[in-house]
Amino acid sequence: MLEQITLQVTEIARQAGAFIRQERQNFNPKKIEYKGLNDLVSYVDKTAEQQIVAALQKVLPEAGFITEEKTTTKIGERYNWIIDPLDGTTNFIHGLPVFSVSIGLQENDQLVAGVVYEVNQDECFYACSDTPAYLNGKEIKVSQAPTIADSLIATGFPYYDFSKQPQYIDLFADLMRNCHGLRRLGSAAVDLVYTACGRFDAYYEYNLNPWDVAGGIVILRQAGGHAVNYSGGQECMNTRELLATNGKLTQELLNKIQQYFVK
Repeated sequence: MLEQITLQVTEIARQAGAFIRQERQNFNPKKIEYKGLNDLVSYVDKTAEQQIVAALQKVLPEAGFITEEKTTTKIGERYNWIIDPLDGTTNFIHGLPVFSVSIGLQENDQLVAGVVYEVNQDECFYACSDTPAYLNGKEIKVSQAPTIADSLIATGFPYYDFSKQPQYIDLFADLMRNCHGLRRLGSAAVDLVYTACGRFDAYYEYNLNPWDVAGGIVILRQAGGHAVNYSGGQECMNTRELLATNGKLTQELLNKIQQYFVK
């Protein structure tokens, strides 16, 4: 049942992505709103979320929702969809072609299914706890990079809470000197699935929300990767901090992160 539900969700994500792609063609930047400092939203985010919620209600009527734009407040007793209708809103607004639709399914306290649709490349990543991870129907696996020195690493920059900025910059400088390179794409969901398919070897960020990462965490883990918090624990959806790796880099990167973030 879970595998069939996941396949249905891929179609819902693609439909939302088609709407987003269409709206991008004639988008007026003057239509943006501010939820907070540098925290942007548009009618595209809100409308896409409404479309996704309406479609998912038909797939699993008893499920509730945890959504970025708060277009519904229904909470389920057993199942909850965790939705970011447009992850990478700032990219979208500025016309930078890296943004995605992210949908995760939580059963009780466990993430059991995830779909991330990268709109511009027409790439749909998906997995559930019963299956491998897939990209457009083909199985994907994490990379085999054995050390930081062999790796390409993704990260995200803080844009409103700068309380840990000094630690972040020190870690960034450390890794910059010791890996193949650091990349900042602007969509946590994309960073996660790119790690799942081996384009990145690892990804780290803090100040994350559940809807940023829920879908991608499932895909990464089913592709053979690790997703942990900065203390090394498995709970990383609600801790606002995430280290995602190919599995081989986890301890080495945790050692680096803990030099700066865990005192």
